[in-house]
Order: sequence, then structure tokens, then C-alpha cells
Amino acid sequence: MRDTGNPSIAALRERIARGELTHEALIQQVLEAAALPSAQHVFTKTYADAALAAARHADAAQKAGVQLGALAGLPVSVKDLYDVAGETTMAGSAVCEGEPPAARDAVAVARLRTQGAAIVGKTNMTEFAFSGVGINPHYGTPRNPADAGTPRIPGGSSSGAAVSVALGLAVAGLGSDTGGSIRIPAALCGLVGFKSTQSRVPRTGAFELARSLDTVCAMARSVEDCFVADAAIADAPLVVRRRPLRGLRLAVPRTLMFDGIEPAVARAFERSVQALSAAGAEVVEITLAELAEIASINAPGGFSPVEASAVHRERFAAKREGFDARVAARIALGTEVRAADYIVMQDRRRDWIDRVGHALEGFDALICPTVPIIAPPIASLAEDAAFFQANGLLLRNTFAINFLDGCAFSLPCHAPDELPVGLMLSSVRGDDARLAAVALAVEQALRFA
Repeated sequence: MRDTGNPSIAALRERIARGELTHEALIQQVLEAAALPSAQHVFTKTYADAALAAARHADAAQKAGVQLGALAGLPVSVKDLYDVAGETTMAGSAVCEGEPPAARDAVAVARLRTQGAAIVGKTNMTEFAFSGVGINPHYGTPRNPADAGTPRIPGGSSSGAAVSVALGLAVAGLGSDTGGSIRIPAALCGLVGFKSTQSRVPRTGAFELARSLDTVCAMARSVEDCFVADAAIADAPLVVRRRPLRGLRLAVPRTLMFDGIEPAVARAFERSVQALSAAGAEVVEITLAELAEIASINAPGGFSPVEASAVHRERFAAKREGFDARVAARIALGTEVRAADYIVMQDRRRDWIDRVGHALEGFDALICPTVPIIAPPIASLAEDAAFFQANGLLLRNTFAINFLDGCAFSLPCHAPDELPVGLMLSSVRGDDARLAAVALAVEQALRFA
């Protein structure tokens, strides 16, 4: 698999412990790199003084013999939809300019500070987190670092979060996942993304997209690093009991998830399945016909448009012309949906979640490509028709797990000479710790595929 060369949290900790690096020197390097052309449009705001202060505090504590937390003094980025005390939360938009500043940090941000993390900046994103592409007409679009030749999309909506980690500007990127906004950019940028069960991390202080689906979570360079970030923002580590790959039962759903798959993604996925089977996993193809019901249950309008239209009702009425036109078009889909229809959507979703849960009993994880395409060139999505076609494909597989209220990892499964492809491991709500053990085993097998 492709290795960006950026060290893991454990590797950085070892270097610092040996005296080869200080927290302050690391943060200084990150701040300098954040100003380079390769990092253009990654951050909407940087916190140089605060990050350096956190690094110096970690250095002083270490010198005094104090046991440091895993993230203490290390660079972490925060998506622009999280409240930071004293600032207006822009959420990748321009229409929030002049709105009241946040009175306090979002819960996830406050917990990162408590852990001593050096928050280097707020990262760019799709406006109001409403797209899986990552294009932002207000603040520019971060370029996917995986291709030095062609400017490609980073994926969204946590676009800057992904690029910050891929470039080594952060050991973890705090993002969010409503329909795939952690896993899509992780897959397209060659990272690991962990979408936890929605209830695991409080959403207090996070700018809403769709309250039925929004999840506070993060991405990093490895499964272990995702555990570190998750433990910080959830304020409790997952209790992961490591398991060998041999004997695990992995289900491959043949409904929906492989429609329109690009050859490069198909090859990477099949190669991964062969590696997992060779390592002793039992890979079983299942129909999971329930996946075909999502479109009808999520109509009319869809949960994200309906709930976003409620969030933005006054803002939309007064400033619609200031919205990204593509975001505005999706919000508009929810404005005329009746309360009775919305309640029916909720009821049908609950029934669907129960039925899918029963269908997955006896399996350790559902596996499929995170997204069925590789990152398209930014220029190829200039026209609305191409943009919305790509957006639909990018979100389709990942959204199914949000709809399930489940948990999921995206793991890189491409070869070193290929553009990034993600393998998604998923399970039902509350199964985070067990799925995490599966992710560790699968990651180990894929390293040697």
C-alpha cells in the first residue's frame, strides 16, 4: 500500500522520547509546511501561538518527568464546523460572517485541549458539510496529495482534514461524518477513517447538517492512530480485544455497493479479498437486498436536505444567493417536505435498521469498497451534471452505514503505484470495539498484500 512517509503517533513519541525531536520543533515544522503551496486551501485559520504554547507545555512536562497523554504536544487539525470559543463558526461558508461568536469550545475540541493536543488550525470543508466531493467555491479546494501531476478532489466534506493528515500537518484530523465525510476523503487520500456509532461522541458545538446522521469522528494514518483520536474525543478508549484474521466471517454485499465501480477500484478490492481469504478469513457473498430500499425510504427529500433546511431556514431565506449554488440546490430539496412524510421516513428507517441488523448476524463485518471510484480531477467536475453524478457515487456506499446508524472504518487497500482506494469495514450500532479488532487484523493483512 502507498506510504506517505509521515510517521505514526507512536513513532513520533519514540523520536521525542529519544531526544531526536521536541514537541516545539515538530509544531514549528508543521506551521512552516502549512504555508507551502502544497498546503494551499487546507486551513481556513491557523493557531500558531496556541499550538506552540501547547508544544512547549508538553516539552516542559516531559522534562519534569510527567507522563504525557498520547496527543500531548502533537499537531491535530479541527474541521471548520466545530465551535472555538470567541470565533464565529463558518462551516466552510461565507454567509455566516457576522453571526455571534461561539461562547465555548465544542465538546470534541475541549477534550482535545484537555489531552494537551496542539491544535494547529481549522480545516477547510465543503460548505455546511453538504457534499462528498470537497470542492469549496469560497475558500478554494485543497488538492489531493496522492497525485502530483493532476489536481484531484480530496473528497468531502472533511477535505482539509484529510489533506492535513496526508501532508503530515496533523497526526489526526477531527472531522465529521453524516453520509461519509470522514471515510470518503480518507479513502481518496490514502488514510484511515473511523466513523463511530453516532452516540459515541457528543455533537455539542458541532454545526449541524442532519441531526439524525451527524457523527463526530476523526481520521489518521493508521487504525491505532484512529484509536488515539477516538479515545480523546469520546473521553473513553475503546476496549479492543485483538483477534486473528483466521476465523473471521466477512460479508460482501452484492446489492448496490458495486454498481458503477471503476476497474481500478474493482482490482484493488478483489486483491484485498484474496489476501484476507489467504490469511484465513471466511469471505461470504450475500445479497443484502435491503440496500436497494434506501432510496425509497429516504424519500421524499432525504434526511440531510430535510434536516438541513430546518437548520438554515432563516439563513436560507435571507442569504440564499450567498450559498454555494450546489449546496443550496440540495437544501432546497427539503424545504417542502411535510412533517407527516418526515415521521414516516423515521419509522421506516427504524424498521430497516432492525432488518439489516438481523441479516448481518453471524458476520464480523460487512466489507465493500469505501467508494466505487478513484478521486476524479477537479477540472472534470466543473459542470453540474458531472459534479452531482460523482457526488452520488462518492456518497452511496458510505451513506448506507450512516443510514444504518452503524460504525465503519475505511482502510487503504491500493498498491504503492496506484491512486488511493479504500476498503470499508462496517457493522451495526454499538459494535465499535469489536469492529476495531477486525480493522486491526485486516490492516495487518493488507500491509503485506
